[in-house]
Amino acid sequence: MAKKQGKQTYLMQQCLTVRAWAAVGSKKEGQGPLASGFDLIEPDSTFGQDSWEKAESRMVSLTVAKALSNAALTYEDIDCIFAGDLLNQCVGTTFGLRDSGIPLFGLYGACSTMAEGMLLASLLVDSQTVRRAMAVTSSHFCTAERQYRFPLEYGSVRPPSAQWTATASGAVVLEEGNQPPYLRAAAVGTVEDLGVTDQNNMGAAMAPAAAATLRRFFADTNTSPEQFDLIATGDLGAIGSQLLVELLQRDGIDIKSRHTDCGLLIYDRQKQDVHSGGSGCGCSASVLGSYLLPSLRDGKIRNLLFMPTGALLSPTTVQQKESIPGIAHLVWLSHEKEGIL
Repeated sequence: MAKKQGKQTYLMQQCLTVRAWAAVGSKKEGQGPLASGFDLIEPDSTFGQDSWEKAESRMVSLTVAKALSNAALTYEDIDCIFAGDLLNQCVGTTFGLRDSGIPLFGLYGACSTMAEGMLLASLLVDSQTVRRAMAVTSSHFCTAERQYRFPLEYGSVRPPSAQWTATASGAVVLEEGNQPPYLRAAAVGTVEDLGVTDQNNMGAAMAPAAAATLRRFFADTNTSPEQFDLIATGDLGAIGSQLLVELLQRDGIDIKSRHTDCGLLIYDRQKQDVHSGGSGCGCSASVLGSYLLPSLRDGKIRNLLFMPTGALLSPTTVQQKESIPGIAHLVWLSHEKEGIL
């Protein structure tokens, strides 16, 4: 059973491996720098469906099927799956998985959902409650715009601080094993809110949560940024990434040379009109599957802190003039079974 370390961190006691993974994207993701790492790029963002929401569900089912194929497994081999998306009642997930027969834990952590799913899945596998578990998340540009801002037909102008919701999905299969990448530890995030109210500046809203989780992880494990090759946040974009670095520098923690952001990796900001970068549940999940996990498997990255961040707002809270709380969950992924701790 995982050992609790400090206030928010859990160290895995078994040897947990990410057995397989998959990343699926659409046209814009296929034009980005990570395109070659995706398992599937579907140029038609409707995925052959007659609504954007059905398209997202189809993308989820394709991603899960591809991850299982990569692992040479079937739906019956999976004990449970942790999954979520950005839509009301997580309908992208539930409709996408309704024919799979896999026992489902539906999650909502906004764009932090991939790490939340991996964290919970790892705790169940590490405790040997289940043998094998999956995590999957998704997002779709058109469903997210309709959900959080304006339908595309409205033609609203996006400010420079806005980010582009990725039409993408990522999935992983976790089990005990002896092949990298390994999942070594996980840290549960707390809800943080510094009063940001601009729904077109999610990076600023989420940066305090990312800072809080990293501070706590380093304190809980008595580690420092220099001991990790890469700290990959999820979807802070250009503005939020800079704020995260500055917030931690105030506490004497320097991550600048180690930090990257999935929202800055998935697109080419010079050539693609994505403003501050990418976002969405599927952004960090697909970057994990197309770039980060292959790099860990091959030893190009030895130790990675993967920390997607989520903005916990809804259309209702925005209309009520509420601020935007954020949360960030962290998983430590490694090419090595042991070391550092």
